[in-house]
Amino acid sequence: MNLTVKTSTPPNTPQPIGPYNHIARVGPFISIGGTAGVNPSTGQLAGEDVYSQTCQILDSFKIMLESVGSDLEHVLHINIFLLHMSDFESMNEAYVSKMGHYRPARTVIGASELPKPGVLLTMNLTAVTRELTY
Repeated sequence: MNLTVKTSTPPNTPQPIGPYNHIARVGPFISIGGTAGVNPSTGQLAGEDVYSQTCQILDSFKIMLESVGSDLEHVLHINIFLLHMSDFESMNEAYVSKMGHYRPARTVIGASELPKPGVLLTMNLTAVTRELTY
């Protein structure tokens, strides 16, 4: 097993707003750092509502995971940092529309502030590659 950590930010995903890459992978284990609902084509938020931003984050996760041999059905855990808990139901609606019937472990944390203006939530995740079998 290769234990070298490789980092990347694939094309067609939002560019990080700081000195980091979105993805870190070592062997079959994948970590994706905090990602906001930014449309990579425009560099702007996917919308002013939590539903649109949630959908964009999960679309970006799908592309990121595919770039390292994984997909949304190989996610182990997602952390969601939500600016307003009153948006919880709308976030859940978007989450279900993108995740389908797959339900990885998840934590929702109320955040008092997020680094990019207009961002209503960010997410990060831990996943494994598709070829990891037991």
